[in-house]
Amino acid sequence: MDIEDLKIRVKNIVENATALKNKHIDNKNTPVNYACIFSQSKKEYDELLGVARKIGTVVKETPTGLLFHIEALQTVSGVLKLLKVRLPDPTRPELGDADFTISNFPDFEKKYISRRGFKLIQREDFKMVELMDSEFGVRAYFSNPPLDVQLNI
Repeated sequence: MDIEDLKIRVKNIVENATALKNKHIDNKNTPVNYACIFSQSKKEYDELLGVARKIGTVVKETPTGLLFHIEALQTVSGVLKLLKVRLPDPTRPELGDADFTISNFPDFEKKYISRRGFKLIQREDFKMVELMDSEFGVRAYFSNPPLDVQLNI
């Protein structure tokens, strides 16, 4: 895998997550904030990290993988600057996920959380809404505050 292959893969994840999001929510103009590639093996994880290091720098080490601040990548949902490469996880068979910025998170949460496919995930310093639909090989997330705000990027 080279840099171009990685960029194409990330753009595909964002494109599929955008289609997933647009099927389920009214506001189509939510910009992408962050994307994550789900590796399916240790070998793939190591390969993805090697390529990701060529287009960005590690800004956070998480228990599930490394987060990179990458050179701006144009996607169907805007410019992407944050990319995570996730360790292999049998609960994550999808290609990856994209996180979108919602301007009014409390209203969004109230409107969608009870709908099918949506799930609230509460973390220590933020919360997010997860969207899954078996028709799509990706997941979509909506975090409050968004990751770029959490990291001051």
